[in-house]
Amino acid sequence: MKTKLLPKSQRKVQAIEHCDLIVHNDDVNTFDFVIETLVEICEQEYLQAVQCAHLIHNTGKCGVKRGSFEELKPKCEVLLKKGLSATIE
Repeated sequence: MKTKLLPKSQRKVQAIEHCDLIVHNDDVNTFDFVIETLVEICEQEYLQAVQCAHLIHNTGKCGVKRGSFEELKPKCEVLLKKGLSATIE
């Protein structure tokens, strides 16, 4: 298998398009609220949202959605307005 190195300009574009929306653990929100919010805002299936909620609780954070910064920013803002701790990395 051969590996092809992309031109520097294309590498930057690909890096920008691969951001993660991260939800961080807090001592305020319930599991049910986090799960419902992930289903509603991040368009996750229920089981996936349950797994993410457990990861958030046990490890301190979880990537809940991947995409471009422009796609994730509005979702992050809604999560923050709902009281969750979220960042885009």
